[in-house]
Amino acid sequence: MSAEAITTIEGKVRAPQGKIAIVAARFNAFVVDQMVAGAQQNLLANGVVAKNILLVKVPGAFELPLVSQALAARKDIAAVIALGCVIRGDTAHFDFVAGEASAGISRVSLETNKPVAFGVLTTDTVEQALARASMDAGNKGADAAMVAMEMCDLLLQLKVENS
Repeated sequence: MSAEAITTIEGKVRAPQGKIAIVAARFNAFVVDQMVAGAQQNLLANGVVAKNILLVKVPGAFELPLVSQALAARKDIAAVIALGCVIRGDTAHFDFVAGEASAGISRVSLETNKPVAFGVLTTDTVEQALARASMDAGNKGADAAMVAMEMCDLLLQLKVENS
């Protein structure tokens, strides 16, 4: 098969029609707030106007799926960026919170046909979390913003209707 016969569709990072909601956990705010700043900075740098960015704070990572679902159900929301940080401790609490946040966020995206970017850090140490939230390099909030914009464009190209 020749390469000429293959159709490739790929999203582009650009401002979508509608608003982008950032849902951010307050727990471990010293990490998550840096991710929020990275996401906001990236959205603005890629043409999203400030009035089209909605920031909603929730208690912790476990609450991200419910609020993400409520926002994704709104017609004016093009995408959701879910940001949180779960740092491993001495109990199994980490596994339950991280697993449920991940599964719930994924489910929201599938049920609403809207991009819900997963920006929940799951680290063993505070140092690992801070490294992944650094504004100097590798800010995972900024990465999640890129994913949200690209997925909006990709779904638009695929002509996927969302709820």
